[in-house]
Amino acid sequence: MSTKLAVLPEPDVDETGPYCHLGFAEAKPGYENTVEKLILDLVEPLRAEPGAIEFHVHRDRTEPRLFVIYEVFRSKKDLEEHITQPYTQEFIQKIQSCVTGPLRQQFLRMCSELPATRVGKG
Repeated sequence: MSTKLAVLPEPDVDETGPYCHLGFAEAKPGYENTVEKLILDLVEPLRAEPGAIEFHVHRDRTEPRLFVIYEVFRSKKDLEEHITQPYTQEFIQKIQSCVTGPLRQQFLRMCSELPATRVGKG
C-alpha cells in the first residue's frame, strides 16, 4: 500500500451517479482486532467529509481475518480528496504492518438509484 494518491478510473461519460469504492484487506493472524479498530477509526472523520455519502466496514462471517470497506462519494474528486486527508494517510501507514498484502481495490459504477436523502450533503 502506498500513501501516494491512487490512480482512480474515470467515470463513464454518461455516468451521473456517485463514485463508489470497495476495499479488501486480510489481517495477518493475530491482527484481526487491530485491523478492525484501525478501519473503524475511519468511520467518524470520513462520514464527516462533505463529499462522503456512505462508509461501511464489514468483516467476513466465516473468515474473520477478511475485511471489506464500502464507500460512496459524490464524485471521483471527492474520493481523491479523501485519500489525501492526513487521517487517511496515517491509516494507510499503520495498517501496512497488520495485513497480508496490499489493500485490494475495486471501483464501481452504481447502477441503482441513490435515494435523494443520501445525496443531500454539503
